[in-house]
Amino acid sequence: MGNIWRALYIYTRLAFDLAVDFFFSLYWDRRKKPIPDLDKKHAILTESAVTLAKKIRQKELKSEDLVRAVIERIKEVNPMINAVAADRYEAAIYEAKEVDALIASGISEEEASKKPFLGVPFTSKESQAVKGLPFTLGLWWRRKEVATEDSEAIVRLKAAGAIVVAATNLPELLVWQETRNPVYGMSRNPHHTGRSPGGSSGAEAALSATCASVVSLCSDLGGSTRMPAFYCGLFGHHVTPGNTNSRGVCFRKADVEDTMLSLGFISKHVEDLAPLSKVIAGDKADKLKLDKVVDIKDIKFYYMETSKDLMVSTIRADLRGAMKRVITRISQETTSSDKAPEPYYHRGFDHMYNLWKYWMTKEADYKSILNTNGTNDANGLIELAKKVVGLSHNCLFTIVRLIEDQYLPKIDSEWAEKISKELKDDLFSKLGDNGVLLMPSGPQPAPYHYSCFLRPYNFAYWGIVNALKCPATQVPLGVNSQGLPLGIQVVAAPYNDALCLTVAKYLEKEFGGAVRACKIK
Repeated sequence: MGNIWRALYIYTRLAFDLAVDFFFSLYWDRRKKPIPDLDKKHAILTESAVTLAKKIRQKELKSEDLVRAVIERIKEVNPMINAVAADRYEAAIYEAKEVDALIASGISEEEASKKPFLGVPFTSKESQAVKGLPFTLGLWWRRKEVATEDSEAIVRLKAAGAIVVAATNLPELLVWQETRNPVYGMSRNPHHTGRSPGGSSGAEAALSATCASVVSLCSDLGGSTRMPAFYCGLFGHHVTPGNTNSRGVCFRKADVEDTMLSLGFISKHVEDLAPLSKVIAGDKADKLKLDKVVDIKDIKFYYMETSKDLMVSTIRADLRGAMKRVITRISQETTSSDKAPEPYYHRGFDHMYNLWKYWMTKEADYKSILNTNGTNDANGLIELAKKVVGLSHNCLFTIVRLIEDQYLPKIDSEWAEKISKELKDDLFSKLGDNGVLLMPSGPQPAPYHYSCFLRPYNFAYWGIVNALKCPATQVPLGVNSQGLPLGIQVVAAPYNDALCLTVAKYLEKEFGGAVRACKIK
């Protein structure tokens, strides 16, 4: 496409996006619901999980009091955000009492070191199997399904002393940019309840942003940890894929190492991300170099201001401005010209969505996710016809995704693998073991509910990172004039998670950190 036609397309696309936002705002801005302020007695819920765990160990805080505070806060905010799919409040309180009794009787340093989050409550997306809780994946035909055992990640968090409080909402089959399904309904962004909290971990982000969850366990196959973190003003870390055991996630009955999927966490504090990631990485934690001490001045910075992928929307001015502020601040920090941030681009970024789409076909549970309706293989066009006459229990976005998979042309494998290799080789040779790439998180802040149908590929800025199998950290950078969170994602070469987290910690200090969706009374 020539430069003139490309420019014309970009401006036309921007005009279209602005028009979409205007018309959706006429409906949703009038339906915005306020989030209750955080009671001063619950102010402890603004603290990091690491800090809370320490206070519990040192008998400065009882686990029972913390668990009860989380439960009370969930009950306050859930009517506005619809985040909780199922709870185990009474069981959590009982387990917290047991923790308090254990600590009162005395716990050795050795035992405490094996349980770094002893007594700390956590929530998890419902796609993680938690024994005794629903395990529907948002599918109507699975609405009575109950998990018979814990996923491996839940097992590891429990072994680390953490206490499950609730399972949270998710998109049907985890394949959309909103958190909505026919079983639990739609979750809402606490910064503006007429907007999406993201998907598929949008409910986790909504709880964390309202100080109703201390630890939020997520999973990410196409931005499902980082997108909600961005939309809700939080930090989210996507661990180098293949290093967090995925047994018990969705349809996975065993761990899969060759995957784009990675489990991770959303948090209000960067300091929580490394120790939590170590827990779910288990014996693979050392490969991630999470304990590596890195000086920000030793990191080489590259940045990408926008993609030329015509399937995604144009980057909005407020996000371009946020990126420029970060580049300016880092430039002021560097002491030599060879460490000054440099622009980076590769033609592979022209095809972010198509590359992610191709590599999705290599996922172990790809066929299960797209083609199963419980009794027989679903046909996208038949499901669409049933939807039109009100006979389908599937969400429209799942049906559209199914039609795309079944009827649209397949991605050429030779082309996709060739350009993916070229992009990896070039990018990883630049980054090495001391470089990061600053990337846009997405084209715009949190979109209005249902508007993603008109912009279905905007998640590709996250998806391409999955396709590259890189670690990445979503970093909040304040809010725009509408009060919506801004941010960028920090990407490193595989197994350099510590670089992402070091940069996130630096930016947390320089730009104010997470953006809570509530005030303290």
